[in-house]
Amino acid sequence: MPPKNFSPLIFKAYDIRGVVGETLTDEIVRDIGRAIGSEALATGQKAIAIGRDGRLSGAGFAAALGDGIRSTGVDVVDIGMGPTPLLYYAARHHAAGSGVMVTGSHNPPQYNGFKIMIGGTTLAGAAIQRLRERIERQDFTVATRPGASTSISPAAEYIDRIAADVRPARPLRVVIDCGNGVAGAVAPDLLRALGCEPVELYCEVDGRFPNHHPDPSQPENLEDLIAAVAHHRADIGFAFDGDGDRLGVIDGEGRVVWPDRQMMLYAADVLSRQPGAPIIFDVKCSRHLERVIREAGGEPVMSRTGHSLIKARMKELDAPLAGEMSGHIFFAERWFGFDDALYTAARLLEILARDSRSPTAVFAALPDAVSTPELRIDFPNEGDNHRFMERFLENPAFDDARIITIDGLRAEFADGWGLVRASNTTPSLILRFEADDSRALKRIQQVFAGALQAVDPGVSLPF
Repeated sequence: MPPKNFSPLIFKAYDIRGVVGETLTDEIVRDIGRAIGSEALATGQKAIAIGRDGRLSGAGFAAALGDGIRSTGVDVVDIGMGPTPLLYYAARHHAAGSGVMVTGSHNPPQYNGFKIMIGGTTLAGAAIQRLRERIERQDFTVATRPGASTSISPAAEYIDRIAADVRPARPLRVVIDCGNGVAGAVAPDLLRALGCEPVELYCEVDGRFPNHHPDPSQPENLEDLIAAVAHHRADIGFAFDGDGDRLGVIDGEGRVVWPDRQMMLYAADVLSRQPGAPIIFDVKCSRHLERVIREAGGEPVMSRTGHSLIKARMKELDAPLAGEMSGHIFFAERWFGFDDALYTAARLLEILARDSRSPTAVFAALPDAVSTPELRIDFPNEGDNHRFMERFLENPAFDDARIITIDGLRAEFADGWGLVRASNTTPSLILRFEADDSRALKRIQQVFAGALQAVDPGVSLPF
């Protein structure tokens, strides 16, 4: 029998995520470790790296996870507390591409979860569900001798590897806001290794997140960074999410440079060395990004949202770069193809430092539009958002638009577009809108409002 309070709903599209003490307990986490170890053995893997973010439940869950993995005979390489990209790096270099990050990412403090990579492949979809099935059947490999456990501290090696690859031509004045997330354990040292003297904001790791939520996709979480950039007359501001795999950027005048506009710079830079290469972006990104990629000589590829899904698509197409509107950026050119906000920040500094213009001027020259950040419609129960989306897609009323349904519904009009999709991490719908001007934006939002209210007249709209 599976453990008490075991819920299949914690197995998401591209990770495992649950509430501490409710759907995630030490007993459940130990079985998750047994399932991961059993799957690793089935593919010939003999060691798994484990890392954790700064959440208060992280140390206990990492220990329970390690116990479960070792019970299958698989060795554990414990890197302790650090950002998710550090775990990915350690897995690649010290565990043959296998690793588990204990993280709730940008979710509230009561959440935690697991991002899983086996043999260089990040688990998603059916592979995540196989772990659930193993737990439900209690189908685990049981070793006569448990696997070994070793501890390493790879942060200095990781920083040295980035500093050897990225060489900004001149120092820039940078403010970094880690939101008390685990990026604070590495980001300041990395910026100093790159020749910068960062102004540190909330870099003390605290799993209670006492200052603001570590989610740079939400504008209210960037207010302190904007104020600090102005106060220190900085060239740029960086905001990291709770586990350090998503990046937010503020220019010198306090404007948010959303990830799809950042991607315009990254794409042009990469394509200058790899002309004709495919560049991947998710359905939430600006339509101007597609044009910039084409003009730079690349092949634009729109993708479903999800770090595991995008990494799989990158491997399939041998793409050197991918990015999501949420702030996940993936460099395979000169790096390892995983989402790494710390490395991305370094690459952005490199691009900006070699330009004679100020960073603010560089960003201002990028194509822009009237747009919204990611908007949310929250539901009370897990799965409610997916059920709503199924009904929404039954009869979409967007007669004058091109409809894209690779992930939710994106309706593209002559003067803008709108998107609604079901989140795979929280019981929410995610919406975004972009248009040539504010009048067009309002019209497109009204069209979507009518379509959403046709499914549920009582739905609470965030616009």
